[in-house]
Amino acid sequence: MGRKVTMATCCLNQWALDFEGNCERILRSIEEAKAHGAKYRLGPELEICGYGCADHFYESDTLLHSFQVLRNLLESPVTQDIICDVGMPIMHHNVRYNCRVLFLNRKILLIRPKMLMANHGNYREVRWFSPWNKLRQVEEYFLPRMIQEVTGQDTVPFGDCVLSTKDTCIGTEICAELWNPDSPHIQMGRDGVEIFTNSSASHHELRKADQRVNLIKSATTKSGGIYLYANQRGCDGDRVYYDGCAMVAINGDVVAQGAQFSLDDVEVITATLDLEDVRSYRGELCQPQLESDFKPCHRVKVDFSLSGCDDVYLPTHQPIEWHFHTPEEEISLGPACWLWDYLRRSGQVRRTGVRSSLGTLRSVWFGPLSCLLVCVQAGFLLPLSGGVDSSSTACIVHCMCVQLCRAVEGGNSRVLEDVRRVVGDESYHPQDPKQLCARVFTTCYMASENSSGDTRNRARDLANQIGSTHMNINIDVAVKGILGIFSAVTGRWPQFRASGGSARENLALQNVQARVRMVLAYLFAQLSLWARGRPGGLLVLGSANVDESLTGYFTKYDCSSADINPIGGISKTDLKRFLLHCAEQLQLTALRSILAAPPTAELEPLTDGRVSQTDEADMGMTYSELSVIGRLRKISKCGPFSMFCKLIHTWKDALSPSEVAQKVKRFFRMYSVNRHKMTTVTPSYHAESYSPDDNRFDLRPFLYNASWSWQFRCIDDQVFLFFQVTQMAANTAKR
Repeated sequence: MGRKVTMATCCLNQWALDFEGNCERILRSIEEAKAHGAKYRLGPELEICGYGCADHFYESDTLLHSFQVLRNLLESPVTQDIICDVGMPIMHHNVRYNCRVLFLNRKILLIRPKMLMANHGNYREVRWFSPWNKLRQVEEYFLPRMIQEVTGQDTVPFGDCVLSTKDTCIGTEICAELWNPDSPHIQMGRDGVEIFTNSSASHHELRKADQRVNLIKSATTKSGGIYLYANQRGCDGDRVYYDGCAMVAINGDVVAQGAQFSLDDVEVITATLDLEDVRSYRGELCQPQLESDFKPCHRVKVDFSLSGCDDVYLPTHQPIEWHFHTPEEEISLGPACWLWDYLRRSGQVRRTGVRSSLGTLRSVWFGPLSCLLVCVQAGFLLPLSGGVDSSSTACIVHCMCVQLCRAVEGGNSRVLEDVRRVVGDESYHPQDPKQLCARVFTTCYMASENSSGDTRNRARDLANQIGSTHMNINIDVAVKGILGIFSAVTGRWPQFRASGGSARENLALQNVQARVRMVLAYLFAQLSLWARGRPGGLLVLGSANVDESLTGYFTKYDCSSADINPIGGISKTDLKRFLLHCAEQLQLTALRSILAAPPTAELEPLTDGRVSQTDEADMGMTYSELSVIGRLRKISKCGPFSMFCKLIHTWKDALSPSEVAQKVKRFFRMYSVNRHKMTTVTPSYHAESYSPDDNRFDLRPFLYNASWSWQFRCIDDQVFLFFQVTQMAANTAKR
């Protein structure tokens, strides 16, 4: 009858500028799509070169190598008899565009440039690409000679067009176009396009997946149609993790769903659907076009059908219920996958004298001759303090090991190959996460005279339960040695405040301890495996949360300075919930005592053997309050005065206006004085929409007038006005 179509969409773990690996993964996805009977295959955004090329998009090499990969795809027998939809950058009339290239049987059918760019948050597409703003217009694109030799075509259609097969019509959206209030699918649907495709590079944020699903369901609920969504997955060399979620929807219902988090480099989702269901749905809802200025879509015709002639007995996919992960599950999965991608990819090059393809072997590159040494990364090292933050990082590594063992048990040969390469044992077969953790994860408790026995025991107990190789290190000798140098030069020996020292002395002594820990962490990362007779080095993990980064409540160049930080974009509140989840689901009972203890840096002398310093007391606000302030600052775009105006209502039951004013002022003073720390902060997994990451997400000055005199005066005026009104009301009541 020719009414049922089978289509495929996919998630690929592409890597910026890894043209060989990207090409191989694209071909694998096309091969899998054909094996499931698909006649159309959709891939992620810019999948040929990788989405995260950043300023490499300026380079002509990136364009050249993308076309070389396209030629390989066109020539491959794997791509025959299926419409392939791939993403790559293309220069047209000396302007770069983010494009989809649709081809069939060695012929390019059309090139569709992106029209609505992603230019907010982590995205800077307008920096590298121009939007195609010629609505419903198509031009001729002259193909490079290397492509002409394969296709026999001189030019192909380039612009805002759709593909018309013998049995249906397919229209393209690219990532952010779905999120735009003027999404292309709206007009395409009104012009009879029945199948919409979306190629994305959409990154993970906590609690974001439902927005994506709801947008796609809404797109086909309003006017019917089939919607295919493809997304990148994994770490492609930056701070974000692309979280898959490939799906197929029809008339407002999701009928096929891919995984949000997975260690599979290639995941293909196929669905068989009945075009008559779309036509019946639209028959009642859609009306003929009555606008006089309506512009129909430019249709590129192709002599090809997605459906077969005899499909009466071909079953179609039925609606399914989408399963959303809880935020705690997301933390256990997303950062863990990101860590694994970073670990396995940062140690790919083994030849002496050749830089790692990621160029991130900082834990072994210290001296002027460092370029002569390339060390295979054999795991992670974490300074484990026994607090919530470092314990969260440790649990994420353990969750990574859990996922690796499950993947190997499920038959993932590529994961097994990577694990064996990382541990340096070609016969190793991981079965127990705790056993694997011992091979790839080293933790160390760095004690000083200010450390308590409680935190030492908590760190030891957690290390035993997750299986990490654990060390106890005392830093007092190093600290006293550094202070001895200072004393030899100045003749002075600084004292803690508890011993009569000044605030400057007190802070300096805390910072010395923190910075010694960073130096020792890198030393042990570089040489601890050597001491055990094993090859390779370790990547140092950081453990500062998003709220501490927001206020700068950490020492610059302390243990927060690491190679990567899996929790740098996660709030303290969410981390506590995550640890409770791990305690319950992974039976890590040591976490309960960690959760019960007050957060402390343990940098000041103990009082009667007990901690005298707590984080929240130092900051003058709770972590819960910081989360609220952080969201107002970034998401609600609040300065000091606007924030005060909102918080006097939000916190009215707990704080007076003058108390709110004090907290707002204290926050902005801390934030502005410490903002410089964000310019050197460790690259962190992006997970929160209020992250203060200075690299690309939260662009602000790092030299402020920390008095905020004008802004704070506006707050003071409102507090005074409130006081006057309150006094007048009280006087009136007395009369």
